[in-house]
Amino acid sequence: MLALAAASGLPLPSIARTSEAPSDPYSIPTIGNVHLMHITDVHAQLLPVHYREPAVNIGVHGALNRPPHLVGEALLKHFTIAPGSRTAHALSHLDYVAAAAQYGRVGGFSHLATLIKRLRADRPGALLLDGGDLWQGSATALWTKGQDMVDASQLLGVDIMTGHWEFTLGAERVMDILDNELKGQVEFIAHNVKDMDFGDPIFASHTLREMNGVPVAIIGQAFPYTPIANPAYFTPDWTFGIQERELQEKVNEVKAAGAQVVVLLSHNGADTDIKLASRLTGIDAILGGHTHDAIPRALEIANPGGVTLVTNAGSNGKFIGVLDFAVRGGRIRDWSYELLPVFAELLPPDSDMEALIARIRAPFLTQLNEPLAKTDALLYRRGNFNGSVDQLICDALMEEMDAPLHCHQVCVGGHLFCLVRISPVKIFGTSLR
Repeated sequence: MLALAAASGLPLPSIARTSEAPSDPYSIPTIGNVHLMHITDVHAQLLPVHYREPAVNIGVHGALNRPPHLVGEALLKHFTIAPGSRTAHALSHLDYVAAAAQYGRVGGFSHLATLIKRLRADRPGALLLDGGDLWQGSATALWTKGQDMVDASQLLGVDIMTGHWEFTLGAERVMDILDNELKGQVEFIAHNVKDMDFGDPIFASHTLREMNGVPVAIIGQAFPYTPIANPAYFTPDWTFGIQERELQEKVNEVKAAGAQVVVLLSHNGADTDIKLASRLTGIDAILGGHTHDAIPRALEIANPGGVTLVTNAGSNGKFIGVLDFAVRGGRIRDWSYELLPVFAELLPPDSDMEALIARIRAPFLTQLNEPLAKTDALLYRRGNFNGSVDQLICDALMEEMDAPLHCHQVCVGGHLFCLVRISPVKIFGTSLR
């Protein structure tokens, strides 16, 4: 039947999708005694969304034609993913609109909460790590100064996090949240954020946890270029940077303190993580973020001390990474990694999280529910360059600001910027040329 269909010109991915056997994509085997769950770049998306992976991801020199710079058919072939499958839809742009109609939205904290509880039930002592860009990116996050995401992440069960766009709330607000909201519940770690005057650490550099008898060190790496990517006045007294030498010293320190597993919770971006993994020794895994890359399998990066696993768990609540280590006799003997797409239709909403989200949004429902327009096409976000939602926002800015010239969109570090060639105007109180 498939051969006849192919001969007649019917697209095989569509046939494969309609005949995909029902299965439970969340029944994954548990191995070992060290269990880490990883989300990153949620950008305050409490509700399910349509989020399309990119059709272009440019890699140059050594990054050419290798993950994470593979998209579409090349990505599916490299990772042996069946075209037209649910997994292919989650990881690629192929046939996106039709597949989105079949498989529905992704993410949403109430659905993510259900999955996390299920994963925890099979993994005693598992830690939930967030790679940053958690508190910023939605209307309610803006209006509540991140309080909505602070409350939601506590209920979700985040144990450890690092940061980037969190810092756009300003140093005072960040420290207020950490000292008065999250203290004793969520650890914020970043070895590379220091006081500008004397180099004193602003945050704890790492945390050492014992899990099922195994000492596990988690080291934090906040986005190294925060004062460049964001206005420096948000954090005027703090310095950042990659700080490679200091990071190696920290790895040596935690291993000397008895850590048998060392993990870097990073917001560097995938290419920087891959380069660090090739140069540093003693890091067993890097759980990365910032560039919104969905990497289906952990990359094994060789270095002078052995091998470091590099992962990245996408963005917008669309994925959760699950890393298991089997540690015996003080050494890692085996490991497994799964990147799980969070399909809202496959995961019933968690009632407690659903109630919290309803309370968070209740004061703003008038603004949030105001009809602005109707569209005949699917609106979705996109991994880089512009998706239909991004283009709509850009067109609206041009119309509202009477800027009838071309609006060029670029994506830097997974974040959309509109470059409009007009005279200076005021948008939300900020001068934009």
